[in-house]
Amino acid sequence: MPSSQQEKEKPKEVVRTFQSAKGMHDVLPSDEPYWEKIESVVRSLASAYGFSRIEPPVLEFAELYNKTSGEESDVVQKEMYTLKTKGGDFLALRPEYTPGISRAYMQHGLSRLGQPQKLFAMGPIFRHERPQLGRARQFTQIDFETLGGVNDPIYDAEIIALFYDLLNELRIKNSLVKVNSIGCRICRPIYKKQLTAYYKNHEKQLCEDCKRRLAVNPLKLLDCKEPGCEALKEKAPNFLDKLCVTCSAHFKSVLEYLDEVKIPYELDHRLVRGLDYYSRTVFEMYAEGNEAQIGALPAGGRYDYLMETIGGHLTPAVGGACGVERLIAVLRAKEIVFNGKSAKRVFLAHAGSLAKKKAFAILKDLRGRGFLVAESLSKDSLAAQLKVADREGIALALILGQKELYENSIIVRDLTNGLQEAVPLEKLVDEIKKRQK
Repeated sequence: MPSSQQEKEKPKEVVRTFQSAKGMHDVLPSDEPYWEKIESVVRSLASAYGFSRIEPPVLEFAELYNKTSGEESDVVQKEMYTLKTKGGDFLALRPEYTPGISRAYMQHGLSRLGQPQKLFAMGPIFRHERPQLGRARQFTQIDFETLGGVNDPIYDAEIIALFYDLLNELRIKNSLVKVNSIGCRICRPIYKKQLTAYYKNHEKQLCEDCKRRLAVNPLKLLDCKEPGCEALKEKAPNFLDKLCVTCSAHFKSVLEYLDEVKIPYELDHRLVRGLDYYSRTVFEMYAEGNEAQIGALPAGGRYDYLMETIGGHLTPAVGGACGVERLIAVLRAKEIVFNGKSAKRVFLAHAGSLAKKKAFAILKDLRGRGFLVAESLSKDSLAAQLKVADREGIALALILGQKELYENSIIVRDLTNGLQEAVPLEKLVDEIKKRQK
């Protein structure tokens, strides 16, 4: 049995202070107005453009991404979070939405419904990247996909227009739209040969990743962001000069549709995107002045061959995605502020213990009627309660004191100008509605 002296000498256990894992982040209350606004705009645009919500699982078979995104892509090679289950299944946390939505489209027979199927999703994505501004290892992605039907360039233009509207609705004006066509099975192999020949002459100048890409997928060379490789891209062969007649006509129609709705764009023959499944139209959008710091916001393109790689038929499809955290980073950088709930919230304050009990009943009644009511019931001082309302940016206060209890009334105070009046409790709901208009 240990002595009391030994118990005293036993070292104390060090209590670890936990923080979020590298690349993961907390969504804090101060972020709420941005999230509310973005979610509201996404739902509104989805309704206006006729998109229905779909939400595939966070975990999919890793092979789904190997086959679609490309085994040599950075997503598969470096960024996927994978795990092996007790049953022996090899799964991956989704690094993007498109393969999972395509799998769900095929698995559940959505091709038998009206075509095309216009689907959207919004949820967490996981990529083991180097954390930096606008780039985290867990982030939230907005995704719009049009699958099935005919290979009509109007759907390429519609996806671009939808994301352009998204940025405008969030007050991110004058965004830069870059577009390109990367051809099809007929014209792309010809371009790849010319691109390979060009880079073979500069192989010593390539980064190690691009030396590997040159052997397995030379198109990825145009997606490299290393300074040395960026310089080589300037004189690389122009993809637009090598398009077949069909791809050239398709791309011309996409641009004509964009012209028709007055969306400004820039042709970028070096734009290829980083995933294997893209064909024909690809696009990226950048916020004015934030291109270098944050990178692309919405981005995407056409992917007509993806269904074939997972056992389906040739299926026309086009889509795009945008990271919510990147949008918020741009909104903060541009000092664009949304009021969130404050504009429609009211604050209920009390003076005295009897008033506090009545205030609790009023609070429950108003919330049951759909009003957004804030309070600070734990504070006894009226001044302290109103400071909370001021700090939260709430313009309308309801004040219940001893006098109001006896008169069955309540004071309604405009906190922006200090004007107030006593209102009978039975007319309180109508008074709040009138003022909120």
